[in-house]
Amino acid sequence: MHETTVTVEETGQGLYTQHVQMGRHTLTADEPADIGGLDTGPAPYDLLLAALGACTAMTLRMYANQKKWDLKKVWVQVTHKKEPNTENKKVDIITRDIKLEGNLDDTQRQRLLEIANKCPVHRTLTEEPRPVVTSKLVM
Repeated sequence: MHETTVTVEETGQGLYTQHVQMGRHTLTADEPADIGGLDTGPAPYDLLLAALGACTAMTLRMYANQKKWDLKKVWVQVTHKKEPNTENKKVDIITRDIKLEGNLDDTQRQRLLEIANKCPVHRTLTEEPRPVVTSKLVM
């Protein structure tokens, strides 16, 4: 199985500014200025939403290409908010709006919506068993 490693290190430039290394790719993560960051990069939830949106679009593209469907363009907008549930506990609400451009019939569009839910990031976030996240201190 493929293992992915991402390294995150404080930059020292701001209270929350982070240097993120993903293989040969780098980016800066930060918090918005209104909560004490410098807003020099996306916030952690922005990165999570970007991962879900990108994975969704890529999964739809792969499927449409395999089926040789006339999918011209995929557009995905992902939003996140927290709302209280019936027990007044905060629940994360993530919504994906998906726009498909191309000569697709209703059956193809419905199938692509089903396929969107099969993208690996969506499955990680929604399916059982839940991901196992462990932490340890290293020296």
